[in-house]
Amino acid sequence: MGKQKTKKSVVKRFKVTGSGKILHRSHYLRHLRSKKSKRHIRSLKQMKLLTGRYEKKVKRMLGIK
Repeated sequence: MGKQKTKKSVVKRFKVTGSGKILHRSHYLRHLRSKKSKRHIRSLKQMKLLTGRYEKKVKRMLGIK
């Protein structure tokens, strides 16, 4: 059985920290920004931690055990 290839779309969307945690960009930031407060927009610009079952799925797609 061959090696598992990493999904390139996942590599572009997620970042792995040194300790192995997965970070992702926030959603709700593309349009309708005039309704949102500046504080809310600033908080959305920060990368968020991925948890739960999605973290396991993303790690599998990245080739991390």
